[in-house]
Amino acid sequence: MDKTPKIVDADARKPFSLVVLFDNGIKKEYDCSSLFSRAEFKMISDRTFFKSAHVDCGGYGISWNDEIDISEYELWENGKTIS
Repeated sequence: MDKTPKIVDADARKPFSLVVLFDNGIKKEYDCSSLFSRAEFKMISDRTFFKSAHVDCGGYGISWNDEIDISEYELWENGKTIS
């Protein structure tokens, strides 16, 4: 089983996408707008709140607060590789 790379940097961009740099040098873009229909992600539809995204300690995900986060696995598996 392959080890999922950890996140070293992330940038919240318009329109509601995250550009994530992994520790293997690969950069991916993840569209968060598909999460808005889920109650637990409703708050990230607010642009100001969305921009507060930060990398979790150890690179295991992206968080907005203690209740809203996305794992490195989800971002790696479902993000689109960009140059």
